[in-house]
Amino acid sequence: MDEVGLLFAFNQSFFTVIRCFICSLVAKLLIKIGVIKKNLAKWLVMFLIGVFTGVIAACIGITVEQLVSLKVAVLIKYINKCVDNDCLYIPFFIWLSMNIVGVLIAGALVVFGSPVAAGSGIPQIKCYLNGVKIPNVVAMKTLVCKAVGVAMSMSAGLAVGKEGPMIHSGSVVAAGISQARSRRFKSLDFKLFKYFRCDTEKRDFISGGAAAGVASAFGAPVGGVLFTLEEGASFWNQNLTWRIFFCSMVSTFSVNVILSAVHGHPGDLNYPGLISFGRFSNLKYDWYELLVFILMGIMGGLTGALFNFINRRITILRQRFINNRLSKMLEVVVVCTVTTIVAFMLIYFTNDCHSMKILNSTYDVETEKYQVQFHIMDSDGENVTMLDRAYNPVSLALFFICYFFLACWTYGLPVPSGIFIPSLLTGAAWGRLIGMLVNSMVDDTNIDVGKYALIGAAAQLGGILRMTISLTVILIEATGNMSFGLPVMLVLMMAQWVGNMFNKGLYDIHISLNGVPYLGWEAPPMSAKIFAREVMCAPVITLHTVEKVGDVVDLLTREIHNGFPVVDELEEDEQLEGNHGRLKGLILREQLSVLLRHKVFLKVDDMNNIPQHLVDEVSQKLTLTDFRDAYPRYPHIEGEGGGGWALDS
Repeated sequence: MDEVGLLFAFNQSFFTVIRCFICSLVAKLLIKIGVIKKNLAKWLVMFLIGVFTGVIAACIGITVEQLVSLKVAVLIKYINKCVDNDCLYIPFFIWLSMNIVGVLIAGALVVFGSPVAAGSGIPQIKCYLNGVKIPNVVAMKTLVCKAVGVAMSMSAGLAVGKEGPMIHSGSVVAAGISQARSRRFKSLDFKLFKYFRCDTEKRDFISGGAAAGVASAFGAPVGGVLFTLEEGASFWNQNLTWRIFFCSMVSTFSVNVILSAVHGHPGDLNYPGLISFGRFSNLKYDWYELLVFILMGIMGGLTGALFNFINRRITILRQRFINNRLSKMLEVVVVCTVTTIVAFMLIYFTNDCHSMKILNSTYDVETEKYQVQFHIMDSDGENVTMLDRAYNPVSLALFFICYFFLACWTYGLPVPSGIFIPSLLTGAAWGRLIGMLVNSMVDDTNIDVGKYALIGAAAQLGGILRMTISLTVILIEATGNMSFGLPVMLVLMMAQWVGNMFNKGLYDIHISLNGVPYLGWEAPPMSAKIFAREVMCAPVITLHTVEKVGDVVDLLTREIHNGFPVVDELEEDEQLEGNHGRLKGLILREQLSVLLRHKVFLKVDDMNNIPQHLVDEVSQKLTLTDFRDAYPRYPHIEGEGGGGWALDS
């Protein structure tokens, strides 16, 4: 019997071990399946972000092209009649009327629709990716106002670009797809990707959307990743790098497929981005040209600092005196009118016409339909492809001066607008002038002045934005010439160093002017001797591990802080001045509001002696899903009328 009992115990123990091993294996397998499922969902979301961002970019580009073509067709008809009959005021007023209609639509979408859609949106996205939430910055109505508004403001001839707004648009697309529901229409919930409804996951996808916006604008997927890393996110990891690069590639491919088909070349894939810098084949440079490029970088830093200074002063005046809807719409019309008048006068008084036969082969076939004596396309379209074409030095100088100050005035208007194209155009103008000067000094007709235009564009853009790594890669990818990477890098570094001696980058200036509590990469000057207690609020508002519901409600009503330290009760011998207790953790305002809304609290007589089984029971009332369902609009303390909650008596 003893041997039988021993054998039975051994068998029971053996089967228990096997059963535990199988249960452990199944549990690990389920966990691994869950992790794989979540990772696959992340790749799927990144793919969808890339596709939709590319589609939106292509739609914006096609819309601008069609609107400009329609406007030019109308103007050509009247110009051809009025050139010989001295009635050019007729096409001028037609041109002005069409431009005003465009800016009124763009301004109304921002002023009456979504004010956060104004400008490029990059400062707001930069703040969001660094943990500062700005209301409605990634809302769907912001995307609609941004996309439609930038198409209208560009077709109206303002000194703006669509590249910055594309970064904002891609971020909004990422926020919408990753959450798979509408905040405004709560019934519109697809019940997908619920585990992505938190700040950490949403921020990662918005980083991918911003990179996709850069990639779709410039055809530069690697530049998009580096732009997000350099200017955007403070939270990064290796897996996120791969997913964002994949998203950027998908966005570039989507734009390429759509634009190639629209332009009658399906399958050729010759349109990787919304803009083209022209064809730069075999860009060569001598050693002495590196010195010229460095000097151009210094000039770019100086002109960029001047641009930022003027724009900052204009923005301060705008915030002080133009602060209602009527005045904002009036300013938009005034800027549009001045821009149209300047463009008309430049075209009228400059004699820069050439026969198509004597110009080099870099002209696009598409420009033939704009070949008239009165070159309307030069002021309405994005002629970045004109970097390598014949221009008169006087015309270039006038264009640089006028467009420089128009861009200073325009950036910050209540219309969707970007600064990339104005910076590139002004830099390309003075860069080509320097190329002409170098050509005359060395008496070498083989010098390609187009490369000086490219260097000038890089210097001006770097002097305004103060970016280095991402801009270098973007310009290399956009021009398709790796050998020119060293000059571009040197120019951008010099522009940044020189510009930083006078002021900050344009995006950082606007972040500061808007009062956003954004922490930069480096601490402010003379801050090394400042202690944390000197900038903290006193007294410290804390919560104990056990609190009365009424006290929590009073605290949320009275204080505006977003987070509260949780501390232990002090013993009698520890109750010293300034000692609030031993820190146990931090609880956020939205977490407290969710706890109160779900009534996760107990009715006890003695708060110092709470049975453990009651604590375990109340803890089961709340799950992580409750917080995800409330995200991102958590209930407020104001009550049900404000989307919040109310306590029963």
